[in-house]
Amino acid sequence: MLVLKTEKELKSHLLPLGNEKSLGLVPTMGALHHGHASLIRRAISENDTTVVSIFINPTQFNNQEDLKKYPQSLKEDIHILEKLSSEIIVFAPPVEEMYPNGVTSTSYQFNGLDEVMEGAFRDGHFNGVGTVVEVLLKLVNPTKAYFGEKDFQQLQIIKRLVEIKDIPVDIIGCPIVREPNGLAMSSRNERLSPVLRKEAGLIYKTLETAKKRFGTESAKSIMDWVKNQFKEHPNLKLEYIEITDVETLMPIKRKQDNRKYRAFIAVYADEVRLIDNIALN
Repeated sequence: MLVLKTEKELKSHLLPLGNEKSLGLVPTMGALHHGHASLIRRAISENDTTVVSIFINPTQFNNQEDLKKYPQSLKEDIHILEKLSSEIIVFAPPVEEMYPNGVTSTSYQFNGLDEVMEGAFRDGHFNGVGTVVEVLLKLVNPTKAYFGEKDFQQLQIIKRLVEIKDIPVDIIGCPIVREPNGLAMSSRNERLSPVLRKEAGLIYKTLETAKKRFGTESAKSIMDWVKNQFKEHPNLKLEYIEITDVETLMPIKRKQDNRKYRAFIAVYADEVRLIDNIALN
């Protein structure tokens, strides 16, 4: 399997492809799981060539302890990718390759998409995400780039990024892949004890019930109900529950028939922070 570390190496391998071949990009931070695999399979099925980037981006971590604990498993990740396709191009650059002028983020105007939910609790997070995604998109120049809907707010921000930077790429959102108990697949799940991992299935169960109640109840009453559910589970600490407009990500004031809504949640399971979301209509 081709594993490239530098921009020069990557460009030299992509240049011969020209513009006649379709190119898919799946950006990851490694610690690959079945959720990543679903993105990669789709990219392979829809493109002539697929690039998977593996880069733990320091600027999107507002908590340095979280960065230190993030799993580094390049050897295992490559083994997983080899099972999917030996034709995948892996781009696994060091930090200095992605940040040649120092580890700092670009500041973007995301029209408020970055000021709610994750943005409200993780200062500078989306500027860090935008910085590395912009570099990857301009470096790889893919036809399509694939992102999971578990990070739905991030997905909307990346769509905004390609608009403001006029980057010619189709951003493809892919469905959340879940564990048997409904817990959204995440690299962070590996840090959970077996008991806590099982109990964390409450997150999705609660979202499913919120969806059922959305047709007949107000957003406020649903969010109050969710908060009460987590009061009964001391091992799971609710950070936020929000119901927002899908396009603007602004909290709902009054339901409108012509708008789409989504519920977003963040929960601490011990010290592990988990996020999830669900379409409500």
